[in-house]
Amino acid sequence: EVRLMESGGGLVQAGESLRLSCVASGFVFDDYGMGWYRQAPGQENERDVISCISDEQKYYADSVKGRFTISSDDPKNTIYLQMNSLKPEDTAVYFCAPSVVYGGQCWSSEIVAGSWGQGTQVTVSS
Repeated sequence: EVRLMESGGGLVQAGESLRLSCVASGFVFDDYGMGWYRQAPGQENERDVISCISDEQKYYADSVKGRFTISSDDPKNTIYLQMNSLKPEDTAVYFCAPSVVYGGQCWSSEIVAGSWGQGTQVTVSS
């Protein structure tokens, strides 16, 4: 069973930073890329991909390029998202998921269906 545990969210002011962590289990971590997704207020059942990592490939959505950095600690089955220069529009619940990175795009793997974690809330005040 895929298990995903996100942490590190919080309430910060615009311009500040946060570092999110995601610990994954229930699948062979090295066989999959991993990604971060977010669900903004009012976007029920819709998660936007933010950043993904697979081997040496990294993907960033245009909205976070230059501000967010994804990294992975494979022995710990953990990925991180360093978020700098946070903006109010970054306010969302952030999720991680095994992902596919291909052709300059990224999407969640089918193995995460029904197994999304609780996410971690990030709130950025202006």
